[in-house]
Amino acid sequence: MQYRSGNEIRELFLRFFETKGHRRVHSSSLVPANDPTLLFTNAGMNQFKDVFLGAEKRDYSRATTSQKCVRAGGKHNDLENVGFTRRHHTFFEMLGNFSFGDYFKREAVQYAWELVTSDKWMGIPKDRLYVTIFEGTEDVPRDDEAEQYWIEVGVPGERIFQYGVKDNFWQMGETGPCGPCSEIFYDMGIKASETGKDLPFGEDDARYVEIWNLVFMQFDRYCKRARAGEPGHVCGRPKEHFEQHPEDTRCDFGLDPLPKPSIDTGMGLERVAAVLQGKLSNFETDLFTPLIERAEELTGKRVSTSDLEKETRTADDDAASLRIIADHARAATFLISDGVLPSNETRGYVLRKIMRRAIRHGRLLGQEKPFLYQMVYAVRDLMQEAYPELKDSADRVAKVVEAEEKQFDRVLKIGLSRLDEELKSGDFIGAKAFHLYETFGLPLDFMVDAARDAGVAFDQAGFDQAKEEEQARARASWKGGSQKTASPAFRDLPKTIFEGYRSLTANNCEVLAMVKDGLGVPAAKAGDEVEVVLDHTSFYGDSGGQIGDTGVFTSTDGNEILAEITGCVLPVQGVRAHKAVLKQDLAVGDLLRTVVDGERRDAIRRNHTGTHLLHAALRQVLGPHVKQAGSLVAPDRLRFDFSHFAQVADEELQEIENIVNREVLANAKVETLEDVPIDVAVNEYHAMALFGEKYGDRVRVVKLSDGFSTELCGGTHTAATGEIGLLKLTTETSVSSGVRRVEAISGLGSLDTFRRDFELAQFAAQIAGTPGDGSLTDSLRAQINAKDDELKRLRRELEEMRMKSAAGALDEAVAQATEVKGVKVVVHRADNLERGQLRTLVDNLKGKVGEGVVVLASAQPEGKVALIAGVTSGLTKRIQAGKLVGAVAKLVGGSGGGKPDLAEAGGKDQAQIEAALKAAPGIVSDQLG
Repeated sequence: MQYRSGNEIRELFLRFFETKGHRRVHSSSLVPANDPTLLFTNAGMNQFKDVFLGAEKRDYSRATTSQKCVRAGGKHNDLENVGFTRRHHTFFEMLGNFSFGDYFKREAVQYAWELVTSDKWMGIPKDRLYVTIFEGTEDVPRDDEAEQYWIEVGVPGERIFQYGVKDNFWQMGETGPCGPCSEIFYDMGIKASETGKDLPFGEDDARYVEIWNLVFMQFDRYCKRARAGEPGHVCGRPKEHFEQHPEDTRCDFGLDPLPKPSIDTGMGLERVAAVLQGKLSNFETDLFTPLIERAEELTGKRVSTSDLEKETRTADDDAASLRIIADHARAATFLISDGVLPSNETRGYVLRKIMRRAIRHGRLLGQEKPFLYQMVYAVRDLMQEAYPELKDSADRVAKVVEAEEKQFDRVLKIGLSRLDEELKSGDFIGAKAFHLYETFGLPLDFMVDAARDAGVAFDQAGFDQAKEEEQARARASWKGGSQKTASPAFRDLPKTIFEGYRSLTANNCEVLAMVKDGLGVPAAKAGDEVEVVLDHTSFYGDSGGQIGDTGVFTSTDGNEILAEITGCVLPVQGVRAHKAVLKQDLAVGDLLRTVVDGERRDAIRRNHTGTHLLHAALRQVLGPHVKQAGSLVAPDRLRFDFSHFAQVADEELQEIENIVNREVLANAKVETLEDVPIDVAVNEYHAMALFGEKYGDRVRVVKLSDGFSTELCGGTHTAATGEIGLLKLTTETSVSSGVRRVEAISGLGSLDTFRRDFELAQFAAQIAGTPGDGSLTDSLRAQINAKDDELKRLRRELEEMRMKSAAGALDEAVAQATEVKGVKVVVHRADNLERGQLRTLVDNLKGKVGEGVVVLASAQPEGKVALIAGVTSGLTKRIQAGKLVGAVAKLVGGSGGGKPDLAEAGGKDQAQIEAALKAAPGIVSDQLG
C-alpha cells in the first residue's frame, strides 16, 4: 500500500472513474441550490438530487465528484463530537461515483474493489477489508445480488456481513428513491481498538472503519394513502402531530421497483487518507497537520503526534482544542467563500456557532486576541489546488472572520455581565444558562464553575432539556430529504422550447400535458385551474430571481381567448408549466397560440438589465468582495442582496446610482451569447455566476456596455441599456450580518416616483415657505429642527413638573410608613416617571427614612409597570432588594432582580399595582424571617 497525499488521493479517485466513462463534475456549493430541505450540502448526491428524482435531465449518465460537505446543523449534526474523536468533522470531502440509470450493482462492486485493492490504484491489502450487505425485511428481500457480486470479485464469504435497515438501507426522504447499501470497512489494527482487545469485526467500531458506502437505488417509496387519494390524509406529518391528533391517519408506505435503478456512492477523503497514510486519526493526515501546525503557532501551544491520535472527552485537552480549530477553520473558510455569513438565523447561525467554538478553544489555549482569521490563509494554501476559488475569496473571508472575532469578544463581555446578574438573582435555572451558552457563547464548564463559586446550584437537568428542545426545533426546521418527486406528468416530458427571447408570441403550440390538483388529466373544462405544458412557448418561467410571465392562450388564429395565464414555473428543469385559468375547454394534443403581456415583460426586462448594471456598479464603488446573495426581478421593482460589511453611505449610494445611469444614458448594446461552454464563460469572458443557481455544461452569457458587466444569465433583457430609462435606488437595508439589500425602480416606475416626489416637494414648499439662499430641503430641515427643539423643551418642563410633584409627596409617604419587625417599610406610587427618576426618588426616600425598606411602583406607557426596591445598607444582611422586588413583581405579572441594596423589576398588569404595594410589607415580614 503506497503512501499518497490527500490531493493525490482526490485526483486518483476522479481519474479512475474518468477511465470508466464518468464525467468529472466540480463540487457544488455548500449552500444547496434550489433545495429548501437542506441546511448545507452534506453528501455527494445532493447536487444530483433532481436527477435522481426525475426532475432534471443531464447530458451524461455517469458522474464522479469530490464534493465539499458540512454536517453541523439540522438533521445531520456532528458539531459536538468534532475534536474529541478521530473521525468526526464539520467540513469534509465526499468522493463519489454516480450512475443515473446506467450501470448498477455488478459494475459498482467491480469498480469499487478494483479501485481499492488494485496496486495500480489504492492497493489496500485485501486481508484488511470487510464488506456489509442488507439482511432484508418483510418488504425488501435480502441483498443476495450484492453478496454474489462481492464473492465474484474475490471477497471471501466469511468477510461479508449482513445488517438491517439502520445500517444498510438508504432513503432520500419519507418518499422517493431508496434501496439497500453495501459498505467497505478497513481494519485499522488492534492499536486502534477501543478496548485493546483483539475483537472480531462488528464488535469494535474504532478499529473497523467504514471507508466507502455504495447505495443501490432500486425502489421508489410511496405512500399508499396518498396514491389512492384518501380524503383528509396528509403526508410528512411529524410524530408529535399524532400525539395531539390520534384520529389522523399515518402514512402507509409501499415500494415500487424503479424503472432505471441508479448508483450513489460516498467515500470520505479524510478517512481513506488516514488509511493510505498509515494514521489512526484523520487529524494526523496531511489534510490537517499543516492547519494544526499553524494553530500551534497562533496559540503558542504545541502537542505531540501521539496526542493527536487519541480520542478524548476532556474539555481542557490542548490536542482537542487544536483539532477543533483546524477543523472549524476549514468549515468557516468554505462556508463564507460560498456566500454564508455569520448571523442569528439558519445557516448563518450554524456558521457563527462553528466560529465561536473555534475562538473559545483558542482562548482555552491562551489566545485572547483575534487569530482565527489568519487560519483562513492556511486553509487557502492547503486546498487551493483542488478549490482554486479560495485564491480570490480568502481576503474577503478573512475580513468576515476577523469581524466576527471582534464582535464575539464584545458579546462575551456582555455574557459575563449577564451571568453575574443571573447568579445574583438567585434564580439561575437551566434554561437561562442555555440561553447564555447559545446566545453569548459562554462555555458550560465555565458557568458550572462560576455557579459553584457563587454558592448557586447549577441546574444541569434544565440546561440539558433546553438544549434538547433547541435541537428538536433545528431538526424540525430542516427535515432534509422531504422534497417530493416530480409528478410523472411532468417528469417524462421533453424540454419546452423557449422562444420568448425573440418574440412575445409563439404559434401552433401543442398541449403536451395538463396537471390538475397534482394529477395529470387528458382534458379540462372552462373555469378549471390547471398547469399546462406545451412543446414550445414564449412564456418565461420563474428562475434566476426573475418572475415568470403572464398573458393569455388564444386560438391559433388569435380570435378566441382560451385561457388566462397567471404565471409560469419550471417544476422540472427545462419543462415550463403555465398556470392557467381556462376560458374554453382544453385537451392534450390541442394547438394554440401563446401571447405574453408585453407591457409587463418590458418592465421586467428593464429591471433585469438594471440589476446587472447595479451589481457591477456596487462592485466598482464598494469593492470586489461584493457578491450577489439573492435577487428579485419583478415588473414593479428590483431587489438585490449582496455581501458587504457595513451600511452603504448616502454618498456611495449616490455614486452607484450615477454610474448606473451613465451606462443607461450611453444606450450601449446588450449582447447575449448562447450555448457557451461554462469553462469558456467563466475563464475567458470572466462571467459572474449568480448565488444559488445551478448551471449546466453550456450556458448563456449576458454582456453589457462592452464588458462593464458580464454574467451567466438565462433571463430576459433589454436590447440596449437606454431602454431602462432611469434607475432610481429606493432603499438600502440590512438583511443579516454581512448582507445588505438595495431596492430600485426603473422605467415608468421611476417616472411615477418622480411625480410623487415633485408633488411632495410642492407641499413641503407651502410649509417651509420660499427658501432664501439655501435649498428647500435646508429650509424644511431648519423648521423641523426648530419644532423638535421646542418639543424637547416642553417635555423637559413636563418631566420636571412631574418630578417636583412626586418629590413633594415623599414626606407624606414616609409619614405613612409601616413598621415590620422593627423595620420601617415605605411604599409609594409615582406614575409616568423614567427609571432614572424613580431611582432618584428611592434614594431620597432611603435618606428620609434613615433605616428601612422602600418599594416604589410606577405605571408606564403601553400598560407596563416599573418597580424599584431599596434597602438601606444596615439591613442588607437581613433582607435583599433583589429578592424583595422579584416577589412583588410576581403580583403585577413580572419578574426582576438586582443588587442587595437596589433592585429593579418590570410587570405588565397595572391593575394590580395598588394590591402589590399593599402586599409589600407582608413580603418584607416573610423575608425578614
